Amino acid sequence: MFIKETVKGMRDILPAEMEIREYLQSRLKNIYTSFGFTQIETPCMERIENLTNKQGGENEKLIFKVLKRGEKLSEADLSNPDELADSGMRYDLTVPLSRYYANNAGNLPMPFKALQVGSVWRADRPQKGRFRQFTQCDIDILGDPTNNAESELIYVTSLFLDSVGVSGNTVMINDRRVLKGMAKKSGFAEEEYSRVFIILDKYDKIGEEGVRAELIEAGYAEKCVNAYMDLFHGFMNAEDRFTYAEEAFGDAMEEGVADNLRQIFNNVATMSGGKFKLSFDPTLVRGMSYYTGTIFEIKSEDFKGSSIAGGGRYDNMIGNFTGNPTCACGFSIGFERIVGALLEKKFKAPDSREKIAVLYGKSFESADVAAIQNKCRRLREGGKIVLVQKMNKNVGFQKQKLEADGYTKFIDIRYPDQIDTAF
Repeated sequence: MFIKETVKGMRDILPAEMEIREYLQSRLKNIYTSFGFTQIETPCMERIENLTNKQGGENEKLIFKVLKRGEKLSEADLSNPDELADSGMRYDLTVPLSRYYANNAGNLPMPFKALQVGSVWRADRPQKGRFRQFTQCDIDILGDPTNNAESELIYVTSLFLDSVGVSGNTVMINDRRVLKGMAKKSGFAEEEYSRVFIILDKYDKIGEEGVRAELIEAGYAEKCVNAYMDLFHGFMNAEDRFTYAEEAFGDAMEEGVADNLRQIFNNVATMSGGKFKLSFDPTLVRGMSYYTGTIFEIKSEDFKGSSIAGGGRYDNMIGNFTGNPTCACGFSIGFERIVGALLEKKFKAPDSREKIAVLYGKSFESADVAAIQNKCRRLREGGKIVLVQKMNKNVGFQKQKLEADGYTKFIDIRYPDQIDTAF
């Protein structure tokens, strides 16, 4: 017996939502390509070695692995789960992009500005707004070592969100080198940085004292923890956070990092005429360990201050494929979150094309319907959307449904001899 429900964590998408998704993707592609980003496509599956390279953070625990086939599976050690799979479904678009660029760099411009829109898969616990298959929309600039890349990515992403009515946005910016400088200044061992940052990443949920308590509970020396939290406390009270970073722990941080961040703020302000709000947030971590420099997220009042986009600089990942360092920086929007919010608002995607429904009576023969389609040809050639549909018994309810789908004009033809005069 067939089962009508979807696989857990997967879902069907109804027409009303599909219209919003198509509208958002159309706006996104229109804006991003106007800045010179080129759309590419990568396979939904990647070699398992690429997905389990210890750079994807917690997402590497959520990979849908694909079994080996034929002789390769029969020869595998069945007692070892790692031996059973040779590929997996991609959990993001950054790893595939890095492989793509390493494989095709000779045929691509330098720098290369990539746009990707596609499904990714994570074996996560399904819950409201969280699915095992979902769409990601990424833009990346490969081969530009300057902060022009970060500045443009932040500007164009903010521009897109503003264009689709997502308001009250703040771009939160930090740098992995700031995080490392603060940890070093406080006395943490370098091999402990990742673990410390995982705890710090909870700052916006448990606050300064919560982070302090978890660090001490994890066994770190109270002297280190106190020095660390004092730096954050000073950050929060500083009038100029860039100057504070330079003065408070500049000797433990790579030279020029604070000034680089300052330039990005100034660049985006110049590009946008001061329209977009940016904030230097020293508690911003981002979970992916492949980030090497600047990291950023966008928080929105429309989404109760939570993150709707994120990204950063990852200068080492492509080099893992080629052996040659290639700088890279990218930004990804929370496409599914935006779609969900617009659905809750009962948002209607604007469509400049008029939608007309032609409803015909029950006595119509096939040839009569063909004649109607012929009459509709001119309307469609004029750019209108024209649906031809048999009139239901409850035509009022039928029209209600069509109006909900955006149809604004109805042509009722109850008898075949009315076809010529109906248009």
